[in-house]
Order: sequence, then structure tokens, then C-alpha cells
Amino acid sequence: MEILLYLAIILLATKLLGDLFVRLGQPAVLGKLLAGILVGPAVLGWIHPNEFISIFSEIGVLLLMFMAGLETDLEQLRKNWKSAFAVAVGGIILPFIGGYGAASVFGLSNNQGLFLGLLLCATSVSISVQTLKEMDRLNTKEGTTILGAAVVDDVIVVVLLAVMMSLLGTGHDISLSLLIGKKLLFFVVAIVVGWLAVPWFLKFFAPLRVTEAVISGALIVCFALSYFADLMGVAAIIGAFAAGIAVSRTPFKHDVEDRLEPVAYSFFVPVFFVSIGLNITFEGAANQLLFMGVITIVAILTKLLGGGLGAKLTGFNGRSSLAIGSGMISRGEVALIIAATGLESGLLQQKYFTSVVIVVILTTLVTPPLLKMLFSGDSGTHRYTQSNMGSSYDDK
Repeated sequence: MEILLYLAIILLATKLLGDLFVRLGQPAVLGKLLAGILVGPAVLGWIHPNEFISIFSEIGVLLLMFMAGLETDLEQLRKNWKSAFAVAVGGIILPFIGGYGAASVFGLSNNQGLFLGLLLCATSVSISVQTLKEMDRLNTKEGTTILGAAVVDDVIVVVLLAVMMSLLGTGHDISLSLLIGKKLLFFVVAIVVGWLAVPWFLKFFAPLRVTEAVISGALIVCFALSYFADLMGVAAIIGAFAAGIAVSRTPFKHDVEDRLEPVAYSFFVPVFFVSIGLNITFEGAANQLLFMGVITIVAILTKLLGGGLGAKLTGFNGRSSLAIGSGMISRGEVALIIAATGLESGLLQQKYFTSVVIVVILTTLVTPPLLKMLFSGDSGTHRYTQSNMGSSYDDK
């Protein structure tokens, strides 16, 4: 029953610190992330990672990305696909070069340098999504570009990881054509299911004489597509995002959004935010301060400039380009998964693992205030639709 105490602490800490940071002029999500560090092993030690926290956290991030899909303007996502692709490519090339170069400076082997470069290519926009929602900027040209770039980034990085593991002899032989084929199959199935099956399924499910039939139907779509995405080697959060877009095309969009949002933001999403901070421990970190500092700076600047350059080359002004680049900085759970893979394969040394985890957390922590600073007062950022997602003071 210890999990009940954990949940009580998590909900209390995230809401109080979220409110505090809003009063300080920062996004609430920053306070929630720091809540995980505060109550976790790094500071107070009240909560330690366990299987229950991991499960609730996974559901939380899936619901967060599902809600993002619900609130995304699909037409504008289509219009911005060129910018999204350019941002993703720029956000892969520069971090890869920067990570490999930094690894060489610290004397890591060639293979380890290649892996560190790839790890810095990863991005996870779940934190950016929450920050943009708080600022009512998710459904802007910049917001949809960030979301599109994240999808492209995920596919490219997963393919590159598989190729690297195969070429460096640390994994099983991998068929590149099969790997890419599975990714393509996911997107084909997601499009067909979203276009044809989901509207029919929800229309069939809605009249069922049971409580909250529509919400249950939407969750079935979300979890099924997330599972299928993971099965095809695509991040589950991409499947959840695709499910949200599919449901947004149905007449049930607002009903699902209004009823599901309280459940997601009052329970599961706070656990996800806290779980990120729980990964930090400072044991042995004192000996790696220079390494952590350099890699953190490289990780932040290369994504900011790489993603920003891609945006600039496709027509965004300077401030919007930097805002888009900042939205790609957070490495989140995607980089943590890659780091664990590297540790298991020997491409990431044990002594660097904790340092890399801390770097990932720092990139996640720096993203909300950067987004807030770059989006605040930007007259060049235009909304395509007026949504009712709430103001920056809406502590979801």
C-alpha cells in the first residue's frame, strides 16, 4: 500500500510547486519536474522509482500526447510538413556532430563517440507540449511544426540506432529494409485506421448503454495505436498522438477532451512529470561535473541551433526559429531508453551513465523557461484557431 502514500505526495508536490512557479512567472510544468527531484532520491528520498510509478508514468505520457493530438490542427500540420522535416534533420545533424566531438575531447572511443552523438539526436516533446498548452501556443504554426518535427525525429533516430547497433556488432543482425518497412507500415495503418476505422468505431461505441462509453472508446483507440506503434519500433507516444488526431476528426472530439482532461491532468500526467526527476541521483556525479557541464551545453545549443536553422531556412523569422529550436531541446524518455540500450550493449560506459541521465534531465528542465521566454510577447506567432486550452495560469 506504499504506492498510495507515493501518489498522495506526488499530487501534493506537483500542484504546490506548479502553482509556485506560475506565481514566479514560469510554466507550471517546470515546478512539477522539480517536484520529482525534490521528493526523489536526489534530495528528500521520500519516493523511489518502482514498477507502479513506471506504469502510471507511461499512461500519463500517453494521455498527454493523446490530448495534444486532440488539440492539433491537422490541416496546419499538413501545411508545415516541410518545416517539420527541416527542423528534425537540423536537430539531428548538429547534435550528432557536437556529441561525437565532445566525446572525442574526453577521450571516449570512436564507437562510444558515435553512440553519444546519436543519443543527443533524440528528442521528446511531451514537456514542450505541456508548456505550449499552458501558454495557449500548441495550435500555432510554431507548435504544429514542433510536433511534426518530433515525429520525423523519432523515426530517423530509431532507424539510426538500429543501424548503429548492427554495424558496431553489439546487436543481432538487422534487416534495414524490414526495419524501415515496419515504420512505414505503422504510418500507413495509422492513417487508414484514423481515416476510416476510428470514426466508425466511436459511432458504434457511443450508443452502448454503459457509463462513459465514448471516453472508453477513445482510450481503446489511444492504447491500441500506442501498442501497435511500439510493436513496429516507433515510440508509443507517436501512436498516442496519432490516435488523438484520429479522434479529433470525429464529432466526439470536444466530449472526449472535456471528460478525459480532468482524469489525465489530475492523476496520471503529474506522475509522469515526477518520474523524470526520480531518475536523478548525485552519487558519483561530483567526479563528472566537467563532462556533464560540457555535454549539457552541447546538447542544448546543438538542438536549439540545429532545429532553429531548419525553421529559419523554411521561412520562419529569427525569434520563431529559436522558439521552435527550444521546443526540440528536451530529450526526455526517448534519450533515457537509448541510454539504457547503450549501457546494455557496452557503447555507454557505466561511469558515464548517471552523468548522461542528469544531462537528459537538465535538457528537460531548461526547455519550459526557454519556451516561455521566446514565445512571450512574440507578435510574429499567430494562432490558426482560437482554442480554449486555458491561459498560462491554468495549472493542469
